[in-house]
Amino acid sequence: MDITEIGGIAGWAMELTERLGAPGAGVAIALENLFPPLPSEVILPLAGFTAARGDMSLVAALLWTTAGSVVGALALYCVGALLGRERTVAIAARLPLVKISDIEKAEAWFARHGVKTVFFGRMIPIFRSLISVPAGVERMPLGTFLLFTTLGSLIWNTVFVLAGYLLGENWHLVEEYMGIVSKVVVAAVVLVVVRFAAVRVRERRGQGRHAR
Repeated sequence: MDITEIGGIAGWAMELTERLGAPGAGVAIALENLFPPLPSEVILPLAGFTAARGDMSLVAALLWTTAGSVVGALALYCVGALLGRERTVAIAARLPLVKISDIEKAEAWFARHGVKTVFFGRMIPIFRSLISVPAGVERMPLGTFLLFTTLGSLIWNTVFVLAGYLLGENWHLVEEYMGIVSKVVVAAVVLVVVRFAAVRVRERRGQGRHAR
């Protein structure tokens, strides 16, 4: 697949990697964390394919993309830290069907499983970028955040860069298959949100009947 065949943001990211090599891939991945429409499922296999052609080394591709992942995640961590708990609670409290108790439960859950969430979250489409924000809000120790973000990102990046490296000209197949996975994740999230909303609506109706 030629880069001219893909337009928009993905095409721009691919061209950046083609022109700058490993540093370009790192920049693109850093931006992917901040702007999820930039697909890592395209950028990473392309970096692997570029390495297979000899335009950059495989090690450089892995190091630069992982560095980009960490930089992007750190930026979102800072956003969460600046937002802080009080502002987050105030914003969430204004949302329909959301209770303060829900937020407190989420905080307690993150306190118990935050490290695993950051580590494994870096390997889940959609959430791999967003997970950095609650880590910042909860002020997870920065060293811990960076360590497990780096480890999780390295695993994710290695899988996709190597896939592109091994697939060669067919590197774009990775994005096609991962597109299916992303849709499944989105569908699962929608179902969870719908179920949550349905439970809250029933609770409010029940409270209304008791009030009468």
